[in-house]
Amino acid sequence: MAADPGASTSRSQVIRVTYLLTAIDVSCLFMQFAVTPYLARNLGLDTVGFGYLQTVFGILQLVGGPVFGRFSDQYGPRAALTLSFLSASIYYLILEFTTNIPLLFLSRLPSVFMHGLPGAQMIVTDLTSAEERAGALGKLGLCFGIGIIVGSSLGGYLATRFGLYTPTLLALAASLVCCLIVMIYIPTHTKATKEGRTPEQRKPSVFNFGELIRLLRFPGVMAIFIIKVLSGFPIGLFMIMFPIVSTDFFGLTAATAGYLMSYFGILQLVVQGLMVGRLTSRFSEDSLLLLSIAVAMLVGLGLTLMTNVFHFCLIAFPMVFTLCVSGVITDSILTKAVPPTETGAMLGICASIQPLTRTIGPTIGGYLYKHYGVPSFGLFNIIVSLLLLIYLVNVQTKRSAGKNN
Repeated sequence: MAADPGASTSRSQVIRVTYLLTAIDVSCLFMQFAVTPYLARNLGLDTVGFGYLQTVFGILQLVGGPVFGRFSDQYGPRAALTLSFLSASIYYLILEFTTNIPLLFLSRLPSVFMHGLPGAQMIVTDLTSAEERAGALGKLGLCFGIGIIVGSSLGGYLATRFGLYTPTLLALAASLVCCLIVMIYIPTHTKATKEGRTPEQRKPSVFNFGELIRLLRFPGVMAIFIIKVLSGFPIGLFMIMFPIVSTDFFGLTAATAGYLMSYFGILQLVVQGLMVGRLTSRFSEDSLLLLSIAVAMLVGLGLTLMTNVFHFCLIAFPMVFTLCVSGVITDSILTKAVPPTETGAMLGICASIQPLTRTIGPTIGGYLYKHYGVPSFGLFNIIVSLLLLIYLVNVQTKRSAGKNN
């Protein structure tokens, strides 16, 4: 495969293959998510132990995200995605033969390099113009939604019909197939198509975390990164506690809660597939970021007043809207703020936000839910969103005043 994807494989074809790989990768992951709680229970792992398992997964993803991003910048997307899918294959292979709790924890170790979605974001970022980027990243979210629906439903069906290890075996086979697809269709480098040269040969080590701090010091990067972290954190806490909320607060069964998550995935398909691209083509990124924060305040108000599952179904749409729009817009802004040679590292840093939330979220979310109930998540969301909205309005007002002067 030539370094320039336009030589033998068109740029659009590479992007389409990337979308396909993302959908398969997320489907495999959610097939595993659907069965792991039941597998852990069968192995004798209690609720506290399962929490530790989730924390280990979050920490590994948190550490691996930035390293994976720098690896992609230096060695190209083919090597990065191959590493991701090979790591996933090892992950599923160990899980397939897991018969005790130590092996269950050991299976999490390869997840440090399982970053298929960030890897896909890096390819899309390299192969799209600044104007096309937000819409193209939004379509990756569409693939993510498809993966949630397919993976969750298929994993549950296969586990019920053929046993708990069947979804993991299918995920292993699919990940190995994805490795072959990557080797055939993904070019060695994608940055050269935009810069007219191949990536630099001598660069600092991928484990040089000082380079990541340097990226955050670029003008405007730290502020947007903090907004990205804070804007999704309150809703992230609520979603971490959702399995408990669905049973204790809503009184749902496991099957009904699964249907509710599928509904959430369908909403993401609608927002990412039908709305994000059109909004980014008509409105500026600054305006959309303001809009997403304003909608987040309404979501917080809804969570404060929510009393039943029907209320949640109404709140779910603006919740998905604010998560999708703010996530896509901040990713787009941040990748434009750093040199093209380092967009992978920037996306790797962004990919560490969700693992960070999953790592510290259960402690904070559990405390809020135990002492203050579901309304506390809404109130927390209102306070954070209001502060962010005030900051953004102030920044944009000063920017407009500076242009007029």
